[in-house]
Amino acid sequence: MRHVISILVENKVGVLARITSLISGRGFNIDSLAVGETENPAISRITIVVKGDDAILEQVRKQIGKVIDVIKVIDFTNEEFVERDLMLTKVNCPIGKRGEIIEIADIFRGKIIDVGQKDLIIEIAGTEDKLEAMLSLLRPYGIKELVRTGSIAIARGAK
Repeated sequence: MRHVISILVENKVGVLARITSLISGRGFNIDSLAVGETENPAISRITIVVKGDDAILEQVRKQIGKVIDVIKVIDFTNEEFVERDLMLTKVNCPIGKRGEIIEIADIFRGKIIDVGQKDLIIEIAGTEDKLEAMLSLLRPYGIKELVRTGSIAIARGAK
């Protein structure tokens, strides 16, 4: 099962390393990892996506909660939440095909952020499925470079 876990931590050196070591030490591969400051610069949010057995992951979640500097652990598995990834794609832009590529970006609400003689760079944010769908349409033109963030997530509604 896919689990999206959000961890609020004190913004200190070494916290991310302790948490990722704990997860990988239990045999879980981290599919996605994103880290950044919150509205409070003293607190960071780590968003991790892992796949695994519910019972074992529950043990890992509890162990993460015991790590010094961890403030709160939220497993979004049974929660309503909003999740997004960010992707930058440099696409080969053959002569006469620029309009087609721009149209694909527009359909997916992507944004052209750089135009070169032979390529375009497109920025898109959305679900993993949305990003993959756009990539499948752009691949025939030639993907020169691709950069993706990990998933970020936030709970819906007031808590």
